[in-house]
Amino acid sequence: MYQINYNQPVHVHFIGIGGISMSGLAAVLLQRGFTVSGSDMRESPLTKWLTGLGASVSYPQSAGNLKDGIDLVVYTAAIHPDNPEFAAAQAKGLPMLSRAELLGQLMNNYSSSVAVAGTHGKTTTTSMLSHIMMKCELDPTISVGGILPSIGGNVRIGASEHFLTEACEYTNSFLSLFPTLGIILNIEKDHLDFFKDLEDIRRSFRRFAEQISGEGALVINAKISGLDAFTDGLACRVVTYGVGCGDYQAVNIRYDDNGCGSFDLKREGALLGHFTLHVPGEHNVSNACAALAAGFLLGLSADRMAEGLAEFAGTERRFEKKGEVGGVTIVDDYAHHPTEIRATLETARKIPYRQVWCVFQPHTYTRTQTLMDDFVAALSLADKVVLAEIYAARETDTLGISSDLLRQKLSDLGRDAWYFPTFDEIETFLLENCVPGDLVLTMGAGDIFKVGEKLLGD
Repeated sequence: MYQINYNQPVHVHFIGIGGISMSGLAAVLLQRGFTVSGSDMRESPLTKWLTGLGASVSYPQSAGNLKDGIDLVVYTAAIHPDNPEFAAAQAKGLPMLSRAELLGQLMNNYSSSVAVAGTHGKTTTTSMLSHIMMKCELDPTISVGGILPSIGGNVRIGASEHFLTEACEYTNSFLSLFPTLGIILNIEKDHLDFFKDLEDIRRSFRRFAEQISGEGALVINAKISGLDAFTDGLACRVVTYGVGCGDYQAVNIRYDDNGCGSFDLKREGALLGHFTLHVPGEHNVSNACAALAAGFLLGLSADRMAEGLAEFAGTERRFEKKGEVGGVTIVDDYAHHPTEIRATLETARKIPYRQVWCVFQPHTYTRTQTLMDDFVAALSLADKVVLAEIYAARETDTLGISSDLLRQKLSDLGRDAWYFPTFDEIETFLLENCVPGDLVLTMGAGDIFKVGEKLLGD
């Protein structure tokens, strides 16, 4: 595999440079003195930003973009062999790395690297740990899978030996990483267009744990089923955490009127500190517990970590309040898995809204079909459910299902549910039926957030 060495900058070309993760990695290389070029289908705020940093970006993608002098080509999982630039790179015999492989290569240039893995909560926990590390003046380089306002985007370029990133399990991307500190938040059934079943997913997380350096540590949720399967025989140190359980325990939890938690953190019965969050829900108490456990392993101060967490107000599309219209609150959330939906709706129910309207856009036909009953159970926590059509993402086969099947199953349980094939119909329905004091919660990994923005007149 091609090796990236910060001391030997080369010319790297990115196919699909405008992606949120690709753009961040390109920015890191630019800061390190590498020559960076790339291409995308169209110009975007991220490609404009990269151009301003010194990258050369071409539109659209074509074989002619592979100029002489390129030393390495990087591509995303969305790029297929018939892509003209991918094919041209292969024909030229250029070294090639996937985005995940490049991320692993970048991490190898840091003596302290932290990778946050799990089916849910990666972006939030990475963001929490970002605030902690910055408040403790570690000056980390950060790659996060969402927009974090405190760093002005999805990447922060530091000057220290600390690197922090999310570690995505889809297509086994995280198996290209070899962190000194790994975090596993949870392991559940998902991405079944790639994994065979839950056991297949569990095997991949075990392999991720095995890749942590022997001198490093694994921080893992004590509530994960069959925990020993992930921890037995590891070369690295293992530390557990959890709400009311684990080596690091969040206890004495209290919630304010906005559903945000405060808690004590204990280790082996000893009080380590009191922490207050400004993001809602028990799931975020758990995420904070994971971030704090990692912080203590890094030798950080409890008081400074508390300050860092208190300053974290969330990332875009994670229970993000968008505004109010006619006394109706509009909140957007990225939740697209039943466990995430349940956590988000449980959070919403802790806040005194009159009624919770969940406007949900399922993400991929495979996930919707496989987890149908789980989706129904989770969505049942809302007072009213409005369903948009399934967001296909990378899929083309509908598997013969639509969101109307979800509606039927919810209706069979006596839940109030509606399905509309267009966003315009959803917006009209909400305007006609929501009243002051209601919460409209747009939810999904696709473009359902546009409904809330349209209601607000954005």
